[in-house]
Amino acid sequence: MKKAVFLDRDGVINEVKTNRVRFVNRPDQFYFLKGVPEATKALSQSGFLLFVVTNQGGVGLGYLSHDELHSIHDYMVKEIEKAGGIIQEVSCCTHKPHAGCTCRKPEPGMLLGLAEKYDIDLGSSFMVGDRDVDIEAGHKAGCTTILLNDSSSSTYNADYIFPDLLTASEFIINNSNA
Repeated sequence: MKKAVFLDRDGVINEVKTNRVRFVNRPDQFYFLKGVPEATKALSQSGFLLFVVTNQGGVGLGYLSHDELHSIHDYMVKEIEKAGGIIQEVSCCTHKPHAGCTCRKPEPGMLLGLAEKYDIDLGSSFMVGDRDVDIEAGHKAGCTTILLNDSSSSTYNADYIFPDLLTASEFIINNSNA
């Protein structure tokens, strides 16, 4: 079985709610957070399969189309590839918030589906997020959870807390059963 790192998108890979962008509705509104290209390259080279698991309720609410969302993700994946990282797949819940689906985090549906499709050992895998729903989904799926947060005051019961993906990736690489 393989090991994976599941990454939330907004707030883990790209900026959100900053002076530059509040919501990403087009590729030109997608700004990588510092260290993300280097982190994805290091994780990929260390034998982890990388996946993006993201709630994108803006599609269900009509703020952007499926095609617009795909263009954003195509851009993200290509830029990560240019830096040497490999995203195996981007899994999105595009249902409206509170739709009751099993794929929208905090439910673990996206992680479980990817684990089955790619033969992933969830117990040897990590879920990295910046919100409580990411951590809860990771716990429900059986992953080690990492919260990206500058403050340790809000842990959401995460297994570990780091300020950014690059720092988290160094921990994952150095503490995984390679």
